[in-house]
Amino acid sequence: MSKILAVDIEREEDGRWIAEIPALPGVLAYGKDRSEALARAEALALRVLAERLENGEIVPELTALFAAA
Repeated sequence: MSKILAVDIEREEDGRWIAEIPALPGVLAYGKDRSEALARAEALALRVLAERLENGEIVPELTALFAAA
């Protein structure tokens, strides 16, 4: 079974898109379109993972990085 970071993407009522990575609390980002929201969330997730590694914290064991629905 592949372990990936699932990305939930939805369109808000105001037209903006929001992308969230539930496995990393607080990792969510808005964008003017789906691809921008996804790119911003992925970039934020990478920063969070890097910070955790630098601080000796546990990070999820992954076989791939992201999967967007």
